[in-house]
Amino acid sequence: MADTALAAPPRSPLSHAADRLAAATRASRGAIRLAELPFLTQVTVRLDAKGAAADTVGLALGLQLPLEPGTAVRAGESTALWLGPDEWLLVGPPGRERDWESRIREAAGDEPVSVTDVSAQRTTLLVTGSRARDLLAHGCPLDLHPRDFEAGRCAQTTLGRTQVVLVSRDEPRAGFWVLVRSSFAGYLADWLLDAATEYV
Repeated sequence: MADTALAAPPRSPLSHAADRLAAATRASRGAIRLAELPFLTQVTVRLDAKGAAADTVGLALGLQLPLEPGTAVRAGESTALWLGPDEWLLVGPPGRERDWESRIREAAGDEPVSVTDVSAQRTTLLVTGSRARDLLAHGCPLDLHPRDFEAGRCAQTTLGRTQVVLVSRDEPRAGFWVLVRSSFAGYLADWLLDAATEYV
């Protein structure tokens, strides 16, 4: 007998907080916007930045791997984040992990490369609005002034004592991405909601 049970749709780490994030956004009247961007593809790539593979992988993806520390490069819907001298995090729409992995391995050829799908490891919080920097500054040790953390910058840091990857988006009024481990996402959402009460 065929199994006719429907598979449950995947639940994002912050699906339970969506209503509260939306309510805080409405209450702030544009000062703060909080939302989860669930299920983004996230793939880590490690290779020799000075080797031939760095250029060929970038060409294969249509996305240049940034070589300057703490920078992010965007091409269309995909973004490459510099995490270390030989490590990048690729972030894009859901469902790209297998395509990216095959393109990277083919482009690298015989060059050593490590490709790891970490999409389920983290979720992404979107923090935008006119007071987004002020909100994040409450719990982040970085200087988030635009002259020091301008659009197109990224950093591995802490926010509310939680390890995150913070990205200053380079699109107009795009604000920030906060990439947080799924197991800490609920705590961080609560922290952001509590900090956001100042702007409600």
